[in-house]
Amino acid sequence: MLVKTFGSAIEGINAILITIEVNISGGTGFHLVGLADNAVKESQTRIISALINNQLHYPKLRIVLNMAPADIKKEGSAYDLPIAIGLLAASGQLNSDDISNYMIMGELSLDGSIKRIKGALPMAIKAKEAGLKRLIVPMDNAKEAAVVDGIDVFGMKHLQDVINLINDESDVQAFEV
Repeated sequence: MLVKTFGSAIEGINAILITIEVNISGGTGFHLVGLADNAVKESQTRIISALINNQLHYPKLRIVLNMAPADIKKEGSAYDLPIAIGLLAASGQLNSDDISNYMIMGELSLDGSIKRIKGALPMAIKAKEAGLKRLIVPMDNAKEAAVVDGIDVFGMKHLQDVINLINDESDVQAFEV
């Protein structure tokens, strides 16, 4: 199954919309394409641990992740969360109906907690410009991102909080400044 999530790359003070396509099909292997640095490539290890430590399933099939546009360098661990959410949606563990309305960014700890990232303000601006309705960032970045009007910002502390929000199993409200 193919699922698309959205994230952002930071170039200087500007953000660029990144589409993260996750395809799970028959076979085995993990393939990450789209000019990702080592920190992004290492996300697989952090994601597997976070999923297992939260009683979630890491698909043991052929996983292809494409981070587009391919000519923009993707750096850092902030792509952990959108990749994990894409994997969960593509493997049927998460409701993917509304996922295209979100930009999602955050570094995952091995226990599933979400760590602070850099560039939340330009990410929020880009999400709004791209017509996305919601932005999920680490709780430590929510105040910074929420200064942008016209987009609902959700500060999250844990992977399970994000899952509950996307599955509409949470009463969490958008962060207000």
